[in-house]
Amino acid sequence: MEIKKGIVIRSTGSACNILDSSGDVFECRLKGNFRIKGISSTNPVAVGDRVQFILQQGESVGLINAIEPRDNYIIRKATKLSKQSHIIASNLSQAIIMVTLASPRTSTGFIDRFLVTAEAYHIPAMLIFNKIDLIMGDDLSRLQKLSDLYTGLGYECYKTSALENRGIEEVKSLLKDKISLISGHSGVGKTALINSIEPGLLRKVGEISEAHHKGKHTTTFAEMLPLSFGGFIIDTPGIKEFGLVNFNKQEIAERFPEMRQLMHKCLFNNCTHVHEPGCAVKAALAKGEIDQQRYVNYISILNDEYFEETEWD
Repeated sequence: MEIKKGIVIRSTGSACNILDSSGDVFECRLKGNFRIKGISSTNPVAVGDRVQFILQQGESVGLINAIEPRDNYIIRKATKLSKQSHIIASNLSQAIIMVTLASPRTSTGFIDRFLVTAEAYHIPAMLIFNKIDLIMGDDLSRLQKLSDLYTGLGYECYKTSALENRGIEEVKSLLKDKISLISGHSGVGKTALINSIEPGLLRKVGEISEAHHKGKHTTTFAEMLPLSFGGFIIDTPGIKEFGLVNFNKQEIAERFPEMRQLMHKCLFNNCTHVHEPGCAVKAALAKGEIDQQRYVNYISILNDEYFEETEWD
């Protein structure tokens, strides 16, 4: 029997691939009914987990018997009505949400839910606006407005076109020597961007559904991919909705940087920023110092609703 350590680089639910420090990859499965204390999810082992596993002599598949404490993770509700949660990836250097203004359209509600989760687990987050080659007319000003909004909130924004190879070098610098999660709706171009960044990976690119302008899934499970210039990128299946998990209403506003800066000025220390008098957040909103749509998305989260069809101003 040999005991080894490594990082989960691929998880299909029933089995995992684990990369050890020597660069060797081992197929492993979980030992028994494994659960991590304090976390109940559909996947007890996630991509990015640091694990210990056992190789029995003569066996081709290892057995995971320990998972090291996670530094952080991105987690979401499995579906809109589900009470189950799903850990997308763990132990991240940064989390990137890929956004498109059309084909498919990414709502600010989706963006803000992703950013709130990253804030909660202290994961640096940034946005990539992809398919900029398709943007013209009024959408150009809409793109600039969104980029200015999120940059002003402290989130770095990048503009890319995998088709025209625009912005690729900037993204490569962003990814270098880091473990980066890249997430977004199906069809926003995650796979095409990864192919542009690292052509040797030769990942399959999907088409956009003409009927619903939604992407077709080309990634069916999370996978950590090595980058030749240093670091890893975690590609994930496209996400339709992003439901929040393990939040209470009092802490949601803390995950909005613009609200966090003002909360101490509210009349009540348990202010929800909805109906209370003397609310500094609502005062800033009335003055236009807080973006109206961001506030609408905050209310949506408080009410645990989905605004996937919300249009930008």
